[in-house]
Amino acid sequence: MTEHASTPGPAAHQRIDTSVPHSARIWNYWLGGKDNYPVDEEAGDAYTAVFPGIVTIARSSRAFLRRTITYLVAEAGIRQFLDVGTGLPTANNTHEVAQRIAPESRIVYVDNDPLVLAHARALLYSTPEGATAYVDANVLEPDRILAAAAETLDLGRPTALILSNILGHVADHDQARSIVTRLMAALPSGSYLSVNDGSLGVDPVFEQAQEAYNSSGAVPYNLRTPEQITAYFDGLELIDPGVVSVPQWRPEPGDGAPGIIGEHGGLARKP
Repeated sequence: MTEHASTPGPAAHQRIDTSVPHSARIWNYWLGGKDNYPVDEEAGDAYTAVFPGIVTIARSSRAFLRRTITYLVAEAGIRQFLDVGTGLPTANNTHEVAQRIAPESRIVYVDNDPLVLAHARALLYSTPEGATAYVDANVLEPDRILAAAAETLDLGRPTALILSNILGHVADHDQARSIVTRLMAALPSGSYLSVNDGSLGVDPVFEQAQEAYNSSGAVPYNLRTPEQITAYFDGLELIDPGVVSVPQWRPEPGDGAPGIIGEHGGLARKP
């Protein structure tokens, strides 16, 4: 276990509001996890009652993460990862996938959800050869994220920036693009950007369910068009097949039929 990471304390537990549904906990519920509260299950069930396909989106998003991390380690030779908005630990977390292939991989997770902080120890187990750390920070604080990540990662070496279902929490798309630009600017040539987010223009029932969720009092999540998601990769070299519905990004046997769902993503290299 790395020495750099935050560990949970009483203050973290006191910040957990169990009266309001939270996206990380609802996502955990859809993935079959147990780190959630009745209010999250109720919100998750209300969402699936309108749009049962959200469970497919959640699991397809996780499969996309696994495939991109596998590509980055096995084919691109990346050994450092900055995973911003990691959410609650489930199966096939970034460090598990990376270190299974290259035990020396180093991973920094970033999140500011108090329940994630309370479960930091579950995220922090690393191989002896590698390192895994946790940073308590908000995606809106790129400079703070980079400063903290530099305690574990050598940001002079190629690093993969992972932004999985987090940029939708930034209300303004231009601000979200600015955050991506700032984070990637600190990484050297040969680094990579992986982004996937809920997408507009695919399934109107999904969009209606998301609108209802956003009006429930939970922290809103903004769906974006595939073109807006593609814009995060401006100036970078997209890896084939580009930005696509996530089941279509290099599907593997056992992933199921690669249909089109309301979740788009891609991977790109910094020249």
